[in-house]
Amino acid sequence: MPMNRSEGGASALRRRLTELRGGPGVPPRPLDARALAALAANPGCRRRALLDGAGVDKAAVARALGAPAPFGQSQFAFARGNSFEAKVAADGGAELIRLLCASTGETPPEPGEVTLPDLSADGPAGRTARTRLALGPEGEGGGEGAGRAGEAGKTPGSAGGGWALLFHPMLALEVAGSTAYLEPDAIAVHPDGSWTVAEIKSFPVLDGSADAAKVGAAARQAAVYALALEESGVPGAVREQALLVCPKDFSNLPTAHPVDIRKQRATTRRQLARLTRLEEIAAALPAETVFDPSRPVPELTAAVESVPAAYAPECLSTCELAFHCRDRARAADAVESLGRSVRGELGGFTTIGDVLAAAGVRPSGGDGAGPDARTDVRTENRTDDGADNGAEGRTDAHNRALDDEPAAAALRRAARLRAEALGGAPC
Repeated sequence: MPMNRSEGGASALRRRLTELRGGPGVPPRPLDARALAALAANPGCRRRALLDGAGVDKAAVARALGAPAPFGQSQFAFARGNSFEAKVAADGGAELIRLLCASTGETPPEPGEVTLPDLSADGPAGRTARTRLALGPEGEGGGEGAGRAGEAGKTPGSAGGGWALLFHPMLALEVAGSTAYLEPDAIAVHPDGSWTVAEIKSFPVLDGSADAAKVGAAARQAAVYALALEESGVPGAVREQALLVCPKDFSNLPTAHPVDIRKQRATTRRQLARLTRLEEIAAALPAETVFDPSRPVPELTAAVESVPAAYAPECLSTCELAFHCRDRARAADAVESLGRSVRGELGGFTTIGDVLAAAGVRPSGGDGAGPDARTDVRTENRTDDGADNGAEGRTDAHNRALDDEPAAAALRRAARLRAEALGGAPC
């Protein structure tokens, strides 16, 4: 059903997203920091924004469309990660506090002087409220459920207060008009009231270095948590460095390194602000649109294709629908399949065929691969009387517009240089 302002704002949006997901009987998939970081890296993709906002199981949709994503953690990796996190959190988080103080140069607290607030509550909203209480200047301190063996008069987050560790707190972040509930591994509350986001990962740090791509992904996730803390409305400041805790070398012993997340925070904040609001995306869809994997494949395909996507090869490692979107981009001969950097250099060229034509290269690899063959390439799909010969025919106006593109001159020059370089080479 179409959205409008008179339908009640947030409640109308929740109702519409539930309909898109398949109805109240289909539980929503939670939107986590990893998904938000990927969404922030590609804010132009309305398809991912809507499906993630609606809690659609994109992996199930991809399987139903015949393009499953072959990535994800194995059960062994899950078990190893859980075992390592339990080791870091053991003894009231003593090891985590030790690693944090070694990183910041602060004096470690005595055993039993770290507050462990009880964050259990019913539902994400209840857990978020308990987290806000534990973060604020009127935190739980020595109240009921707080595991602390120290002075009850000191409260975490207050000036001159003590340390506190929040394991698996719940934070809320407004994204494109929808509320996302996020669960960091841990947040440390310093005696001065500031907060440090701790990311506990199972990939190893070998000889003091780790996989740069994985460290970057962890930094982007920490930046999302930092933004959620900033938007929590609780007095306090998020520290500029997150703490990355990983196994050392090939052991299960934890080691920690500070990660500067200032750049990631600024980028993620800017990119999330660019996201189109979900109400606008949903309003443009046909009333019968439903992203239910149990629907017939033609109906599901039509529903997915009704939402514009912004495919890039980088999506292959972050989005379950990437292989479906790649197949569609290739079928449409879209330059997006070549990558964002190439797409940006090509200006107004939208198809690979146009790019090859401007460079004078025949897609079939036949004769006339030099610059002088460009006219033949562009006219080969037209009949003698100038009429269009199918969907691939190009109008003269279209050709002239492409000739005016700054990228066209660069393509012709590249083709000329290539022809000169390969002129005497054997085929």
